[in-house]
Amino acid sequence: MNGWNFLENMMVHLRDLNHASILLRICLSVLVGGILGMERGKKNRPAGLRTYILVCLGSALVMMTNQYVYITYQTGDPMRLGAQVISGVGFLGAGTIVLTGRNKIMGITTAAGLWTAACSGLAIGIGFYEGAIFGGIAIAFTVSGLLKFDIWLRKKSRYLDLYIEYNTKKGGFSEFLQYAKDHQIEVHNIQISRGYSWHDPDGKQQTLSYIVTVSSEVNRTHTEMIEVLAHEKGVLFVEEL
Repeated sequence: MNGWNFLENMMVHLRDLNHASILLRICLSVLVGGILGMERGKKNRPAGLRTYILVCLGSALVMMTNQYVYITYQTGDPMRLGAQVISGVGFLGAGTIVLTGRNKIMGITTAAGLWTAACSGLAIGIGFYEGAIFGGIAIAFTVSGLLKFDIWLRKKSRYLDLYIEYNTKKGGFSEFLQYAKDHQIEVHNIQISRGYSWHDPDGKQQTLSYIVTVSSEVNRTHTEMIEVLAHEKGVLFVEEL
């Protein structure tokens, strides 16, 4: 019982703003941010180890500053600066989202990770250690532990988004549609992409790029569908989005 009382008293002390709690919160924010950033850093993403640490540490400092102002001057809203972080970090996250020339979106997981790292930092900064630690573990598991399951789930999807570069000299795109139909592949929608096009010296457009959604009427993997469509005579390049 005495040990439990000591632990409760220690937690109360650490939730107050003092030298011990400030040091703990700073170290914990660096640790949690570093763990979350390591996985992105290994994948060579735009936001890696240092970015995640800075976001988490900065959020913790903001909450401690807010708590300090509230306690010292007995004024203001103790959550006001934290609310600004939640909305403001979206600007940083949006900068990591990239739309490639082939209309492939990259960086969404990194952006979401930065936002959750900021949330973890806010929890640490206000002294909500339990939420920060358990939340950090859950975030790390979602980013790393569920990666293989996410890939498996995508591969099992019936629908497949493809980027296709098509040579119009070898026929119209209607021939591609007929080819897909003959091979029991349904094309659900077609969008002309601005990612790539090529004109001959006379100015006549000879290559167009398309974004299409397809599904197979028979049991095929995504790789098998791509291989079937790649053999159509007008297809120059095909890639899964």
